[in-house]
Amino acid sequence: MRRYALRCNCTECLGTDQCVTDGACIASTSVIEGQERHVRTCITRDQLQPPGQPFYCLSAEGLLNTHCCYTDYCNSVNLKVPSVTKPGDGLGPGAKWGPVELVAVIAGPVFLLCLLLIVGVFLFHHHHQRVYSHRQRLGVEDPSCDHLYLAKDKTLQDLIFDLSTSGSGSGLPLFVQRTVARTIVLQEVIGKGRFGEVWRGKWRGGDVAVKIFSSREERSWFREAEIYQTIMLRHENILGFIAADNKDNGTWTQLWLVSDYHEHGSLFDYLNRYSVTIEGMIKLALSAASGLGHLHMEILGTQGKPGIAHRDLKSKNILVKKNGTCAIADLGLAVRHESATDTIDIAPNQRVGTKRYMAPEVLDETINMKHFDSFKCADIYALGLVYWEIARRCNAGVIHEEYQLPYYDLVPSDPSIEEMRKVVCEQKLRPNVPNWWQSYEALRVMGKIMRECWYANGAARLTALRIKKTLSQLSVQEDVKM
Repeated sequence: MRRYALRCNCTECLGTDQCVTDGACIASTSVIEGQERHVRTCITRDQLQPPGQPFYCLSAEGLLNTHCCYTDYCNSVNLKVPSVTKPGDGLGPGAKWGPVELVAVIAGPVFLLCLLLIVGVFLFHHHHQRVYSHRQRLGVEDPSCDHLYLAKDKTLQDLIFDLSTSGSGSGLPLFVQRTVARTIVLQEVIGKGRFGEVWRGKWRGGDVAVKIFSSREERSWFREAEIYQTIMLRHENILGFIAADNKDNGTWTQLWLVSDYHEHGSLFDYLNRYSVTIEGMIKLALSAASGLGHLHMEILGTQGKPGIAHRDLKSKNILVKKNGTCAIADLGLAVRHESATDTIDIAPNQRVGTKRYMAPEVLDETINMKHFDSFKCADIYALGLVYWEIARRCNAGVIHEEYQLPYYDLVPSDPSIEEMRKVVCEQKLRPNVPNWWQSYEALRVMGKIMRECWYANGAARLTALRIKKTLSQLSVQEDVKM
């Protein structure tokens, strides 16, 4: 177990006014939307970059005054936002300059420019070593800290691109998240679940999705926000996280999780409304595999990413973007693998996955909970069921079937674990793959992938990367424009 020695005051911590860290205590006063905001919190050692002059500890004249310190509760200081130096003050035009001042005025900016260039080259090189795919847009934090002033012409996409923490892709700084969340105007309910409601909201003219958890689901809210802010998680096929906030309206506490808004809704909704072409089927299937592959992948290094397994993959937890590709959502049940200690970080909540999509080893309780690959294999089984839902709605040759959930013909609408176990484990049944799919190469490949996702032995199933490669080859054959 890692030990943290430093205790700090915290204005951003849920249910407590202090936090512990292995890095530094930070106090900052900033001007956001013309308002003075005071923040006291902890930052971890890996956020103290670059060494000697961490970005998080820099101030910006007239906008931000930041103080980092390294003793218990040292961030109790009260900081003022420094005023901008006026002409005639200090070294302004009206002052008499001696040789020392002249050297300082000339050499200072030159030194600062050189320092910024060196930092910029270092960040550029470091960033490109870490990015494994040209598709990812991971924002590099601006060393000047000017970004902490939320300019009125900034859109959410601009903010996320500019402010992804130190290029790590783990999301916006905490105080920016709170500012964004508290200026969202809710518009309409677009979904309900066991956790609460999903709303469409507006922020600066753009649409966002706001998942509002009931107060009894605090653990789920905290867990999902925690997973979404995992370093290097941002990916075009994983739902874009924007902010998490707890809002006290005087009667009860609302727990908000703000993310990108996708007007098509879930894959379940989309397939109920529309059939898909062969090209549409391949785009949905390939993008879902890409998102799951990135989730499962471990990226090594100091700014690396742990492997993550979803544990509740289904068509209702996958969103369809405007361009017809998928974004995997709802990470509240996800588990992370810490390879350094070979431990699995499992959420401390009582929820289980969706019974209809549970793998055989989950249903009969033979899954090895100490082996991370077991969770990835269970995700692959569920992905195979999602592919079956998509392929059924493919209108190849003007033939397509009505939408149905997996095992619709074998179990009731809300099956018990026992009913699912009997069908999946004892009778070893799987959804029907029609013979006519053999007449179309794309459907034949999809059918083959499904069967290889449904093996009773989890270790024999395909990996997300293997599925992605197979579907990438198919997309080239079918001339699909992703």
